[in-house]
Amino acid sequence: MLDTANYTPRLKAQYAETIRAALKEEFGYKNDMELPKLEKIVLNIGCGAEAVRDSKKAKAAVEDLTAIAGQKAVATLAKKSIAGFRVREDMPLGAKVTLRGDRMYEFLDRLITIAMPRVRDFRGVKPSFDGRGNFAMGMKEHIVFPEIDFDKVDEVWGMDIVITTTANTDAEAKALLKAFNMPFNA
Repeated sequence: MLDTANYTPRLKAQYAETIRAALKEEFGYKNDMELPKLEKIVLNIGCGAEAVRDSKKAKAAVEDLTAIAGQKAVATLAKKSIAGFRVREDMPLGAKVTLRGDRMYEFLDRLITIAMPRVRDFRGVKPSFDGRGNFAMGMKEHIVFPEIDFDKVDEVWGMDIVITTTANTDAEAKALLKAFNMPFNA
């Protein structure tokens, strides 16, 4: 059993001990409050047409995302009915979860050290920033996470991962994620 009272995630400790000082030196910040830090990580699985045909697919996506994140995921619902796609309003079409605090650092650690190396023909992630210091990436298969039992999966879904930081520019956010050993390919 993990003693959660005295436990600090590895990446959170690394940020406090080494990354903050390196970023302060690299960008010449005068105040510690200017330093970029991770704010939240949002995970999303969209089931699409499979969820329209079988409502159990969306429930399975919620269960898988809950296992991956370590926190309860919620179903994403259709905002309006679209007859051409046989979608009704409030029909579950996927799952999402927002991670903050220690769970966020734990997930990022598992993503970088365990899940990404398990991706077939992995050559790093493309730096995809939004101009305000937030990073988004996609994974083609959610089964690369060790929490998912490959034998019990009936459908393999893609997954969106959005990492929100307090950085003001993409260069600051990239330096922050690079310090966490994010394997950028460019």
